[in-house]
Amino acid sequence: MTKRPNILLTGTPGVGKTTLGKELSSRTGLTYVNVGDLAQEGQLYDGFDEDYQCPILDEDRETRRMPQPRLLLVITGDDFGYCSRRNQGIVDCFLAGGISNVSLLVNGSAAKEAADLAKRHEIPIGLHANLSEGTPVCHILQKSCSLTDHRGFFHGKMGFRRSLERGQLCMKQVEMELRAQVKRFVELTGHLPNHMDGHQHVHVLPEVRDVFAQVMSDHRIRFTRVPVEPGLHSCQWLPEHLHTFYAQVEKDALDSVAVFRQNGIRWPDVYLGLTTMGQNMSVPHLQRALRLALAAGQMGEPSSGACVTAELMVHPGYPSHPQEGGCGEGPDDFSQSLERQHELSVLSDPSVAALLSQEKVQLCAFKDL
Repeated sequence: MTKRPNILLTGTPGVGKTTLGKELSSRTGLTYVNVGDLAQEGQLYDGFDEDYQCPILDEDRETRRMPQPRLLLVITGDDFGYCSRRNQGIVDCFLAGGISNVSLLVNGSAAKEAADLAKRHEIPIGLHANLSEGTPVCHILQKSCSLTDHRGFFHGKMGFRRSLERGQLCMKQVEMELRAQVKRFVELTGHLPNHMDGHQHVHVLPEVRDVFAQVMSDHRIRFTRVPVEPGLHSCQWLPEHLHTFYAQVEKDALDSVAVFRQNGIRWPDVYLGLTTMGQNMSVPHLQRALRLALAAGQMGEPSSGACVTAELMVHPGYPSHPQEGGCGEGPDDFSQSLERQHELSVLSDPSVAALLSQEKVQLCAFKDL
């Protein structure tokens, strides 16, 4: 399972194992466990070693007494492949322990570089299917289709939704593009995606969700994202226009649940990320999100037994240079802003690692669920 490291300190009595362990815990946020103390408290012994004059540890009982996580959390860095600076920021964030998973834009200008970086650093990777930004991957659709404007670019986040509402999008062409993006993902990475979601949440839109689910089912891609976030409606710092957009995303996501279930598709118990995006990401906001996730997950029946599962969507990176990157039209304003680097800085800060440890959160990837 993808997670923060386990560091085992051994040595003869009096060399400073306890002092070093506590210091490492305070600096990194890792949980400090003194195995000897646990054994003594629970009398977890299996006899006495006469040669060494010490109790024999019952390892099975000791393991069961070890602290267990309350929450298995996938932290997904979206938009991998958008540009080289985004790629580098995402890799830096992964190496710092700030994310545990990435989603790849296969029509991004730096998609091949991103896939190579994922292989080099063994980063769990899925597909961020894109129907709203840049140009199609499917060669047939690059000439002319209902998914693009007169310049050959996708209609955009809101333009795609307006075209869908007007009945102007051909679902067969949506299917062709999604299948082409899965094929391109396999060409770049050498394997099928560990998960598949939609850029700008297009995968939960009416009609699109049915095609999306069928393509996932045909390729046996097990996991997706259902963007329904606890605490969204009570969030005080989101502007009205975002509240309105996210409310519609939530409605579409809830309407997608039956379709995904019918196709055998799964998702974590809880989704997070709308209330902690960009400048709104902070340690207090992350703590609020994690506690709401635990409360919401425990109200239902957790998919992993007693442990709640969740996905936190994030967008770390370094600001794109003007005219560099994107999916065919150049980088957007959000990509060029300092908000991406702000997310990177927060996620990489030791205080976030300490928060995860405090809340008994264990990082993982979709392939581990």
